[in-house]
Amino acid sequence: MTPQPNPEAGAAVKAADRAHVFHSWSAQELIDPLAVAGAEGSYFWDYDGRRYLDFTSGLVYTNIGYQHPKVVAEIQEQAARMTTFAPAFAVEARSEAARLIAERTPGDLDKIFFTNGGADAVEHALRMARLHTGRPKVLSAYRSYHGGTQQAVNVTGDPRRWASDSATAGVVHFWAPFLYRSRFYAETEEQECARALEHLETTIAFEGPSTIAAVILETIPGTAGIMPPPPGYLAGVRALCDKYGIVLVLDEVMAGFGRTGTWFAADLYDVVPDLMTFAKGVNSGYVPLGGVAISAEIAATFATRPYPGGLTYSGHPLACAAAVATINVMEEEGVVENAASLGASVVGPGLRELAGRHPSVGEVRGTGMFWAVELVRDRETREPLVPYNASGEANAPMAAFAAAAKKAGLWPFVNMNRTHVVPPLNTSEAELKEGLAALDAALSVADEYVK
Repeated sequence: MTPQPNPEAGAAVKAADRAHVFHSWSAQELIDPLAVAGAEGSYFWDYDGRRYLDFTSGLVYTNIGYQHPKVVAEIQEQAARMTTFAPAFAVEARSEAARLIAERTPGDLDKIFFTNGGADAVEHALRMARLHTGRPKVLSAYRSYHGGTQQAVNVTGDPRRWASDSATAGVVHFWAPFLYRSRFYAETEEQECARALEHLETTIAFEGPSTIAAVILETIPGTAGIMPPPPGYLAGVRALCDKYGIVLVLDEVMAGFGRTGTWFAADLYDVVPDLMTFAKGVNSGYVPLGGVAISAEIAATFATRPYPGGLTYSGHPLACAAAVATINVMEEEGVVENAASLGASVVGPGLRELAGRHPSVGEVRGTGMFWAVELVRDRETREPLVPYNASGEANAPMAAFAAAAKKAGLWPFVNMNRTHVVPPLNTSEAELKEGLAALDAALSVADEYVK
């Protein structure tokens, strides 16, 4: 679609937004949201006719891009058949979505509890773990994000937790492995893995294994920095959970449904959790949907004992129809395979080539269509380009980088001192190279802040 400028309409949209919309994670008077006129494939555009290549996939959820015609058609057809129905009934779209998801989850995660998104999926997964074990505590990692609801934000390990953390949520945080900024003085991935597992087991021992219901980890942390764990780490966590009777919860809200070049990131590590949360890419975000995939053992806990939880819109027919269509599109069009192939042949090599030419790039890491570029002031000391949780003037270098990317026609995902490369999984090779060229220009601006 060719964007048609209509600045008057854009001004009206912006005025209504500023008058009435209360935005998340924002100081309301300090933001200036872009008024978006339309989107298609890997692009969106504003009311002035400016088009942007979206390297954010919305909030890392438009895994098949915007307005995929097959998914749009299925939503329309489902609306004509049955727009909504209560969750206590068996409904075709709900049943089929659950079947398709269960076919792709690892191991025996064959029961699906539907939620409205990722945060409430985490809420329910942790509730299930506590009820299953009869234990109160949950262990989660620093450098993590699990959602904005009360329990989910408390297990989160980044600064978004701080305002809601009353130290009463039964959560204990620990350090997960991240060699580039190691907390364990490690020099190799093997050392980082071994020391991180020792640290976790020590934490379990000192907290009391009999008090711990669950360990929750993003299989590959997303917003916190896209940090693939070293080989053996997740298997080691699985072994510790088995040793102490602790439920392992893997959060695949961002990493799942092809983002890593496999259906789930857990497939990369051959690890089966007891519970796995999902959302976002399950239906490319076209209609809100999330869920918990449940192992046979935990499902059996609630075979004759009611599960004390539910949602009015659990398994909403429109959302489930969108999931059915999305999963079928991903199969028919080889979307997961495309993410793996182009991630390995275009994105990874392209980012590493940029790193070789831009002194502001400290590290490139990722897999599939799930990459992070760590920006630094000094490669030797690894000083971040901006301080941790910077805002205002302290964040000026990252703001300048983002502005340069947008000027070049690329909408970047920026968090703290990083930019994440997370385009739709069916982005073409030509589009990826267009985005990398825009990143090249923006990194030249970041280079100006290097010592």
